[in-house]
Amino acid sequence: MTAPARRHDAAAPLVRVRGKDAHDRWQEALKIRQEWLDHGLSTQPADRRTAEDSLTAIYASMSRPRPRFTWVESPHQAIPLVAGLPTLDRLYERIRDPRPQGPPPPASDLAVVVSRLRAALSAGVSHPDPELSATRKGKDPWPELPPLEAFGIGVPLGVVLHQGVRTALHRSLAQGFRRPVLNTLAGGRPVPVCWYGQQDAAWIGYYDALHRLGLARYGPDALDHLGHWAALARSCGWWWPGEDVCVVVERPALVHTEPVPGTWHDEVRLRRGGVRYRDGWHPLLA
Repeated sequence: MTAPARRHDAAAPLVRVRGKDAHDRWQEALKIRQEWLDHGLSTQPADRRTAEDSLTAIYASMSRPRPRFTWVESPHQAIPLVAGLPTLDRLYERIRDPRPQGPPPPASDLAVVVSRLRAALSAGVSHPDPELSATRKGKDPWPELPPLEAFGIGVPLGVVLHQGVRTALHRSLAQGFRRPVLNTLAGGRPVPVCWYGQQDAAWIGYYDALHRLGLARYGPDALDHLGHWAALARSCGWWWPGEDVCVVVERPALVHTEPVPGTWHDEVRLRRGGVRYRDGWHPLLA
């Protein structure tokens, strides 16, 4: 009757020793994730000076001069001002065209700049970055489980961090916020390509978390560029990059969320009618 007890007692320290570092880093990651979720859902007035400085640096990364900034109080207010900017379909048409006409629009160049930045950040991660591949070689993807259970069956810390920071923030800020607002804004029509300021915090917060946890080392250029995107996510809402004018949206005045059922990482989504912008626009979410 004593043998099972001895086996149990021997196993417990092994789990603690093997899981200690991963568990501690996960606890730190939870705090960082909450910080970025708070930025993504912030209703504080925009920090216009920081946003404009960061956008100027991002324009410079495309070899473009500082644009003129037009601030609006909601995405709905922005639509008449960005009517001539390209939609996603138009950008894809340009990519497929062997001889595109005229110089590329800022949105096209910006997509390239962001793609290169994220590749550089992934290259600086100390473990195989699940951002590049979420699957195990020759096997199914890692299961998504509560963190302690995941560690217990050998899911690597890097995978848990990707699921619990990157994917969780994406569910809350992309699927739970910007997608339903964008669908309401579009009303079935294509909307010019934009970036999402505070709701771009999913990928920004993920790479920031890895860096702060000591699990990634970025080159000075990539770190500086990430810093501008991070400052932007902390300071404003959506934005549309034009050649001479950048249209930037204030952060919303009201945000009410609710938990997403059946998830492990405190994901949230907008409640029905749970967002109102500063001009009174109140998208009627399904």
